[in-house]
Amino acid sequence: MKKFIETLKNCWRIEDLRQRLLITILFVAIYRFGSFVVLPGINPSLLEKLQEQTSGGLMSLLDMFSGGAFSNASIFALGIMPYISASIVMQLLAVAVPYFQKMQREGESGRKKINWYTRALTVVILLFQAPSYLTYLKMQTEGALASGISWSVFMVPATVILAAGSMFVLWLGERITDKGVGNGVSLIIMIGIIARFPQAFIQEIGSRFTAITGGGLVMFIVEILVLYAIVCAAILLVQGTRKVPVQYAKRLVGNKQYGGARQYVPLKLFAANVMPIIFAQALMFIPLAIVRYQSENASYVVQSLMDNRSLLYNVIYVVLIIAFTYFYTAITLNPTQMAEDMKRNNGFIPGIKPGKDTAEYIDGIMSRLTLPGSLFIAFIAVMPALAGLLNVQQGFSQFFGGTSLLILVGVVIDTLQQIESYLMMRHYDGLLNSGHTRNATSVSAY
Repeated sequence: MKKFIETLKNCWRIEDLRQRLLITILFVAIYRFGSFVVLPGINPSLLEKLQEQTSGGLMSLLDMFSGGAFSNASIFALGIMPYISASIVMQLLAVAVPYFQKMQREGESGRKKINWYTRALTVVILLFQAPSYLTYLKMQTEGALASGISWSVFMVPATVILAAGSMFVLWLGERITDKGVGNGVSLIIMIGIIARFPQAFIQEIGSRFTAITGGGLVMFIVEILVLYAIVCAAILLVQGTRKVPVQYAKRLVGNKQYGGARQYVPLKLFAANVMPIIFAQALMFIPLAIVRYQSENASYVVQSLMDNRSLLYNVIYVVLIIAFTYFYTAITLNPTQMAEDMKRNNGFIPGIKPGKDTAEYIDGIMSRLTLPGSLFIAFIAVMPALAGLLNVQQGFSQFFGGTSLLILVGVVIDTLQQIESYLMMRHYDGLLNSGHTRNATSVSAY
């Protein structure tokens, strides 16, 4: 504890780091304040039905990523997720479409063009998602609209407000990245997830100590120990790498010798990041859209697909995660390109011929890494459902795994890396006694 307090003092002594931390806190506070600003014309006291609808099931996931803004009918109700969806689409286009492939290889200018296309696509997605959200809001809380205002008139300005609110959240995230600490977009998602933790924690304590079969203090301690073990496993998953040695040939330029050093190419166990879970969850939302949130007339199969604790839902969920892990790893890692880059820089893997043999060797390693990685991701993803079967409250069970836990772990590691880099540049001790986070691999939200 003494070293931790001393580290906080060191963070405050570094003027640049202090300013960045204060700016980050300010922008996060603005985001949290906007999450409670209700859409003009909506009576916030009549949103109980909407909050009950989002307290469990699949809709609770959307509400979690927005930090409660979804159930509050806030101006930030759509949050940062439309931008995440647009980013995923652009990543896929950069692999499948030659025009975007060329743009991606243009360096900084290409990156700016891709960012512009991503923002434009975000606006297009918002123009579809905002009316869908308002339609859902009307179905759940039709009486919440102020008297004298019709829904047909309300839809147009509310769509503009929701779209503007989502783009403002994106602007906050970019400002945090530029002037604050950490990746702004990922940090905003993390803050939205953490905002739900205190309430979920208190509800879980109440359920364990008030219910007849709650288990009392013993079961609550067991829960905390299991949660701690899962967090440790997620950290290992995020940081796990397979280092492939690469030897660079020596070359003489005049009287100086260059190259000859051995380096390592880190192949991550978790190369696909959280994308397989996000893709799988997106597909699992389809039954919810088909029945338009009215499950009483739906078939047993559809009802099972709408229940994230059912066996059918989780079996399909696991299969989709494993399939998307292989798919996303294949489109993001190109062994042939990696082999060509090594050959161009006079590098080779010891014992492996440059070129085709090197590409096949890297592809084989990635194939062996992807299977255990996908199984590990699938296990983390279904942990909330397993926790729910053990009578853990719905809100608290979301922290036992899934996208939320992986994002929390990845963003925290990434933020600690940046803070530690500032400390090490000023010759201060890092955040940890050993195993500094600067050598850790990080995972972003997208």
